[in-house]
Amino acid sequence: MGEKKELKFFGRRKGKAIKGSRERLLNELLPQIKATLPQNGTIDFQTYFGITPQEIWLEIGFGGGEHLAEQALKNMDVGIIGAEPFLNGVTSLLAHLNGSHGVESTHTGLDEGRMDNVRIWPDDVRQMFPYFKDGSFKRIFVLYPDPWPKARHAERRFINQFNLKHLYRLLADDGRLFVATDVQNYADWSVEQADISGLFVQINDDIRKPPEGWVPTRYEKKGIAAGRIPSYLVFSKKKTK
Repeated sequence: MGEKKELKFFGRRKGKAIKGSRERLLNELLPQIKATLPQNGTIDFQTYFGITPQEIWLEIGFGGGEHLAEQALKNMDVGIIGAEPFLNGVTSLLAHLNGSHGVESTHTGLDEGRMDNVRIWPDDVRQMFPYFKDGSFKRIFVLYPDPWPKARHAERRFINQFNLKHLYRLLADDGRLFVATDVQNYADWSVEQADISGLFVQINDDIRKPPEGWVPTRYEKKGIAAGRIPSYLVFSKKKTK
């Protein structure tokens, strides 16, 4: 599987106490759609979901889950894996999936027996990397990751040389890597890291224009309301000779 590195996790695992209906979602809904790892070999995506997916997408750090839930509803023939170590974010996605999040909630109908196309990994996505086949994903989303703004914490940023090597392996040859941030320094950093890697090419000229089919997150909307300007970066794999 290539380079090995000790996985050090930085960030919160849990926020305010999870109680009531959110706790029930963790106990009852999550086990139905929780991502699992095979004892041997790699994941067979044709049998991994409640559907036979036409494509597989990966969202790394799905936050409150708005983007993932909406994409799952709009693309029901796509299998989507979402990874999020922050347990409160996991419960938020579960609430979106079963329609209990509120008036703006996405309801995928999971509680009505629809063949689901979502699998949730409530932990560090890097733990799953060895179990993914090369070229598994047509789309990989890294949306509003923790910017770790202090220079001494730069190595904690998810977009780094180590992770980019893995994302390159996992992305399909015609796939796309989407990175969104409202921290200009992180946008510049992401472009620089992609360039240094020699593995990716930025393919969108207007970084202020959301890509086609974009689903804004709650964090994104709050940031725009507060005057922050999002950057949308789209990368493809650099063609090798």
